[in-house]
Amino acid sequence: MNDTNVSYTVLDRLTDEWDALTPEAQKAARFVLENPQEVGVSTVREIAEAANVKPNTFVRMARQVGFQGYDDFREPFREQIRKGGASFPDRARWLQSIEQAGNLGELYADMVRSMFDNIEETFAGIAVDALKNAAEDIWNSRQVFTLGVGVNNSNARNFTYLASTGMTQFHAIPRPGSTAVDDLAWADKRDVLIAITCKPYRSEVVEAVKIAREQGMVVVAISDSPASPIILNAQHGFVVAADTPQFFPSSVSTIALLETLLSFVIAVASPEIPGRVEKFHQRRHELGIYQEDPS
Repeated sequence: MNDTNVSYTVLDRLTDEWDALTPEAQKAARFVLENPQEVGVSTVREIAEAANVKPNTFVRMARQVGFQGYDDFREPFREQIRKGGASFPDRARWLQSIEQAGNLGELYADMVRSMFDNIEETFAGIAVDALKNAAEDIWNSRQVFTLGVGVNNSNARNFTYLASTGMTQFHAIPRPGSTAVDDLAWADKRDVLIAITCKPYRSEVVEAVKIAREQGMVVVAISDSPASPIILNAQHGFVVAADTPQFFPSSVSTIALLETLLSFVIAVASPEIPGRVEKFHQRRHELGIYQEDPS
């Protein structure tokens, strides 16, 4: 967390008030300055033990630099974690600290709020024409390869599955036992790659996008920053907000964007596609794949 603007105000207060602190309070302050990532995920007892001082020392230190107590002092650090400014392990520990403190209601509210905020922020930054242009390139292509690894693998495969209910040119990669660059070996300017990755960016996705561009493919990139390496190399780039109180980047906006993009593809597709989707699901009903409503 040292590299974030989280607590620069708090850390500045500690340094500004350093000479006025007691020797014990300076020990506590030194621990915070050297280990700011510990503050948002630790109780006052835990951080006092780590700093080798009494819990009351942290309380007095917090009050001396202008806070009501340790909880008030810790809040800017916790807020930075909610915004994603911490490592995955730090955020996991923070979640556990909330549960131990009996504050799951706060976590629940933060999760819901972040999901709504992410969707709003994502679609506020995407123009209708941008989605339409990407959808037209997808529809007019020979083949569409959808690439996601890690948490985005299921997102890519879900998009491909839904598209395949009415269209045949969609392929989720990497295929089992293969690699993404191998799957793209014979793709060219007639094909599209939809690539998905968020911080920390997966090297195999970044490399696949570079290969795709070298082979003349159209790239549709979905990532969490306009400076993302895959967006910088894409003809169509879409930035999704992925902030979350939990320790993995949120997929809510990614899923919402993929569903919206697919709806645009169907909208610009030829008239027989809705009929093909209907036929696909009708066959499933006839084969007994769905449990029919007894009523």
